[in-house]
Amino acid sequence: MGILRDALYNQALNDQPSAPWLDNSLVRLVAALLFISGMTFVTTSTYALGITGTFLGDYFGILMKERVTGFPFNVLDNPMYVGSTLSFLGTALWHAKPAGLLIAVYVWLVYWVALQFEGPFTAVIYENASKNVKSPELGQKKKKKL
Repeated sequence: MGILRDALYNQALNDQPSAPWLDNSLVRLVAALLFISGMTFVTTSTYALGITGTFLGDYFGILMKERVTGFPFNVLDNPMYVGSTLSFLGTALWHAKPAGLLIAVYVWLVYWVALQFEGPFTAVIYENASKNVKSPELGQKKKKKL
């Protein structure tokens, strides 16, 4: 999905006019730094979480032994979302496309809305897992004491 999303984003940028005020070496330097930072957050997040953690394993009850707190999660709470947004922003600046800047803002707004649900959900499931109690909200029963 990400590859298709990126291809559509780049196609959309190519169809938009460029802004001369964005077409200079300073903006390109900032663009490169944003893109490199963004991709660093995305790739290191994927490595830290693994395939299951990256692709919503926790939503299907496949949890890691504990919540990941190492890099890049010790720098940002949501490095994949921030990194993706930085990559979109860097790409828009590199190509001097104001429409791409608007799309990057839209992407961040969509991620922000998703985080309003995902953040609390992730906190609850790992808190419950650390207590060794299954969450009734997730359709699971509490363990009985013997």
